[in-house]
Amino acid sequence: MEQSNSDVKLGRFLSLVLRHDPSAAGITLDEHGWADVDELLAGVDRTGRKIDMAVLERIVRENNKQRYAFNEDRTKIRANQGHSIPVDVELKAAEPPKYLYHGTASRFLPAIQAEGIRKMSRQYVHLSKDFETAMAVGRRHGIPVVVTIDAAAMARDGVSFYRAENGVWLCGHVEPKYFVG
Repeated sequence: MEQSNSDVKLGRFLSLVLRHDPSAAGITLDEHGWADVDELLAGVDRTGRKIDMAVLERIVRENNKQRYAFNEDRTKIRANQGHSIPVDVELKAAEPPKYLYHGTASRFLPAIQAEGIRKMSRQYVHLSKDFETAMAVGRRHGIPVVVTIDAAAMARDGVSFYRAENGVWLCGHVEPKYFVG
């Protein structure tokens, strides 16, 4: 289902608030990245954006990247990953598939080939389980390129991997020696 333009705009604002700048809605996150839903709704309303629980639930349900999650009783919400602020989203280590993929813009490839894939302003490097998803990520940044990573070799060498609720694979850094092809 395609999200409405207003839902997309609200979703982007929620991403800003829940991943990077909770003060944009005048709220705080706990140490695990959770925001109180009532405080979030009131904070978003104070910015002049119209939102209620039904709209929030629809945005969470229809977000194509499954970016957000509620707790069991829907009193708290958080972003699944992608934070630039220090929070512990309680990720559990997981055994990655043999290969993972990193989509980026071709203009970044020389730096990636020299330095590896760095987390930049985020807490983790984000990797995709399939080539197509990585290609879509790369398209958002320019002319797309996909780097194939030997995740199994990284894991054998002691690198920890985590799988976020929405299926994104996370790790601290990918050295160039793990690039395939």
